[in-house]
Amino acid sequence: MASSSPSGDRAALWTGDRPLVLASTSVTRRDLLLCAGVPVETEAAGIDERAIEETAESRAPADLAVQLAEAKAQAVCRRRPQRLVLGADQVLELDREVLHKPADRAAALSHLTRLSGRRHLLHSAWALARDGRILDRFVDSASLTMRSLSTAEIARYLDAAGEAALSGAGSYQVEGLGIHLFESIAGDHSTILGLPLIPLLARLRGLGCLGI
Repeated sequence: MASSSPSGDRAALWTGDRPLVLASTSVTRRDLLLCAGVPVETEAAGIDERAIEETAESRAPADLAVQLAEAKAQAVCRRRPQRLVLGADQVLELDREVLHKPADRAAALSHLTRLSGRRHLLHSAWALARDGRILDRFVDSASLTMRSLSTAEIARYLDAAGEAALSGAGSYQVEGLGIHLFESIAGDHSTILGLPLIPLLARLRGLGCLGI
């Protein structure tokens, strides 16, 4: 478990009695929260995402994102009684199929070859829980169209991106070198990064955790 707090005056915005617990070790999600003045403690959920996907009530990719976010929140809730816990997940959908994180460079090359010149969706969901009860959940989607890329261009990108290309579904990070791969992007920036922030802040405000 790691704890982080906003710097400067941003820390004064949080009125909760204790930091929010993020059921993830995602640096991107942690930094989104910190930049918004939300102090966080991070803890890996430790769930079997593929097992949850196999037994999910709905196989629709957007619904799966919500179910995974809820499962993460619930898993950490069981270990952190009385704490407000945030679970989050993102699912990439290409032609109604879910693409997972690539296992290696060969898988990344395969993913990017499939995505080249085509439109896909990112479904980002969060769930807030306390004492085993889901307080709220939310999902938002963004549409991304990748440029038509040659095999040589994809290989050049993978050389430049290194291990970062293996850290997310689709084998890219739009906040990094992955931005070079795209023709157009439509959707909320925080949704694309994996955590729809504006509705989350609204819900935290409603729970009395934010003073603005």
